[in-house]
Amino acid sequence: MAELRRMAYLSVTAALVTMGLKFLAYWLTDSVSLFSDAAESSVNLLAGLIALAAVTIAHRPADDDHAYGHYKAEYFSSGAEGTLILVAAATIVYAAVGRFLAPSPLTDLGPGLLVAAAAAGVNWVVATVMLRVGQQYDSITIEADAHHLMTDVWTSGGVIAGLLVVMFFPEWAVLDPLIACVVAVRIVYTGVDLVTRSVHGLMDLSLPAGERARIEEALREACGPDASWHNLRTRKSGSRRFIDLHLTVPGATTVQAAHDLCNTIEAAIGARLPNAHATIHVEPEEDESSWDAPPGGPGSGANHAVDRVPAAPEH
Repeated sequence: MAELRRMAYLSVTAALVTMGLKFLAYWLTDSVSLFSDAAESSVNLLAGLIALAAVTIAHRPADDDHAYGHYKAEYFSSGAEGTLILVAAATIVYAAVGRFLAPSPLTDLGPGLLVAAAAAGVNWVVATVMLRVGQQYDSITIEADAHHLMTDVWTSGGVIAGLLVVMFFPEWAVLDPLIACVVAVRIVYTGVDLVTRSVHGLMDLSLPAGERARIEEALREACGPDASWHNLRTRKSGSRRFIDLHLTVPGATTVQAAHDLCNTIEAAIGARLPNAHATIHVEPEEDESSWDAPPGGPGSGANHAVDRVPAAPEH
């Protein structure tokens, strides 16, 4: 939690520094493509502030009103960031069209490009650190912010390369608004991707196929020949993975034996997936109702046997 908050503060600080540098570069050159780069840095600042709030809320402990915790706050953050990116893209296109309609000469490109390159360097260092920490803690908020900053680095590189051409060949000044439009298209892709991932998280999309395969591998290892499972469901909330399933055992199995088997399953899943929380519903295999698909879809319906909400080891 503390490390993620530090990353959010680092993102805000980097956004302030790079925004100042890029607007200085725009002021020096009057380049609309550098303006587009500076506009995206403004979005970085808003995104960093939203990420800071989301990380703080997401790691609040569960309470009576939020028994499953507050982890989904991270999806609101990445969704808001994606929306802000789309707004920035629209602003860039608007400025580029204006420059197409009313061309103007560029000035002081040398100093302006040096300032822009310095800003890109700051973003690259910060994005690299944030991406490592975001992946380590499985935080979609920090990871999304890092990818956004890294996208900013690549778009800045494109802007700088194009303006270097204009600096040596002034007659190609039309490259300036063209580059701005290319930047806008590139960040639209990033914005749509972030919004899509956020919607999937809020809609409880199942875990990726690779992670589901690891869960089933753990079940096969733990259950042995005397138990089986069905109605396996998965979802993710922030960095937490939630798994529930129906476990069928011989009806003569004692509560203690069922309890021990659940513990074995939890440990096997936890060894393969971090932050995994399993809910296991135990049923007698001789009862025909144990195999019925409950109303409302696979895995839904009332629990009525040994009902547990265990917690796998957290990382």
